[in-house]
Amino acid sequence: MAECTKKIWRNQVIYSVYVRSHSPEGTFEGVRRDLRRIRELGTDVVWLMPIHPIGEKARKGTLGSPYAIRDYRAVNPEYGTLEDFQNLVDDIHSQGMKCIIDVVYHHTAPDSVLAEEHPEWFFHREDGSFGNKVGDWTDIVDLDYGDRGLWDYLIETLKYWASMVDGFRCDVASLVPLAFWKEARERVEEVRPGCLWLAETVEPPFILALREMGFDCLSDSQAFEAFDLCYDYDIYQIFLDYLEGKCPLERYAQAVSWQETIYPDNYVKLRYLENHDQLRAAFRIPNERNLHNWTAFQFFQKGSALIYGGQERGDSHLPSLFDKDPVDWSGPDRTEQFRQLAALKHHPLMAEGVYRVEALPGDMLQAVYCRGQRQLVGIFSVRGTAGPVRVEAPDGLYEDLLSGGQVEVDRGLVSCKGTPLVFETGR
Repeated sequence: MAECTKKIWRNQVIYSVYVRSHSPEGTFEGVRRDLRRIRELGTDVVWLMPIHPIGEKARKGTLGSPYAIRDYRAVNPEYGTLEDFQNLVDDIHSQGMKCIIDVVYHHTAPDSVLAEEHPEWFFHREDGSFGNKVGDWTDIVDLDYGDRGLWDYLIETLKYWASMVDGFRCDVASLVPLAFWKEARERVEEVRPGCLWLAETVEPPFILALREMGFDCLSDSQAFEAFDLCYDYDIYQIFLDYLEGKCPLERYAQAVSWQETIYPDNYVKLRYLENHDQLRAAFRIPNERNLHNWTAFQFFQKGSALIYGGQERGDSHLPSLFDKDPVDWSGPDRTEQFRQLAALKHHPLMAEGVYRVEALPGDMLQAVYCRGQRQLVGIFSVRGTAGPVRVEAPDGLYEDLLSGGQVEVDRGLVSCKGTPLVFETGR
């Protein structure tokens, strides 16, 4: 674990923005105009997906993936100018939020500046041609970290952007050497003390497949040595398996509680129902009451909560990474729910408490934070069912921290109406 990682990151809400799809014009200015609304959701950190120019060679779709980067030290002219980007970051800061940007250091576009100027910094096939380790990523070529010059170039690039932004979300960080990330973190600290480092770690089958092919791939426990936050792909497939009826809810609850014991005390996970690589939550969970419960559970989970732009309006369509595909903002406005959940996210027990999750009869999850005599208890009926729930709490009346109403514990039981309940005991 990064020894200096602060537990307060567990209290943060991160809002992910795909600039191309966020507004009709798909520009920095389009995002800037929306910052007040984004802040009103309870957002603490705005994450901008890649802002750099996109390669043209082997491009997928009409516009290409933002993760096939041509120049790490420039901004995508389709989004605006460097000055437009700086204005956006300044306004994010003026709204009281931090800004992080995507770092894509496992690969570049085939026609990138680096591929043209430093071909020796790239992975090559046996015939000497550029190549990549993942077959369906046909629009990129992999970097090779065997050359020290690459390290210095990339770290200097990080320091350049760190003079403007507050941190980095690092794409497929598991495929980049841990030693590089450790050195990068140390050197960026000179420019941006307290810089936030978020790693996109990868699924267990992906780790095993790459290692089987003879390539290094970091586990989450390794990545935590350099990063403040890691994705929760280590258990995300179990969540999907439950939704698809492939495993019981108990299996997922056990996996969440398991994380609490295998990672260091100050571990922070990024919690999400959706992101730009996954189907929308409203598509996977079309029942509104079920989605309401799962969203509340997502925010209650130990770690930072991620909102992917459009999630707050129930958009069920995942924007294409390769074409112009604007978010549908016409859906039901769930701002109030997200605002309430973001306020709850800042509860101190969510940063300091020991966390456990249990599956109960009726497809309900009970999640509890404990610290001394204090407990923060959450009940989430992920199938919208109602019924009595047994809780480990003294009998009495408590405030529901979501609705503002009352929660009664009588003989160790709470009546769940099919909507989320959160209350605190031992204050």
